[in-house]
Amino acid sequence: MTQFHVEFEIEDDGRWIADITELPGVMAYGASQEEAKAAAEALALRVLADSIEQSKKAVAAVSFV
Repeated sequence: MTQFHVEFEIEDDGRWIADITELPGVMAYGASQEEAKAAAEALALRVLADSIEQSKKAVAAVSFV
């Protein structure tokens, strides 16, 4: 299983940022921590799907922590 770590920060204006450090550029904002995490996970899955399509190699499982 491939595990991705989600790091969080909160902006001065109250928005949350979720960053998946193992996938460069996968960062998303949200009004809450949960919203930011969901947006970052959705983006990460799109990035991973594109990578799988290009490499033609399957991934067993993915987890976000």
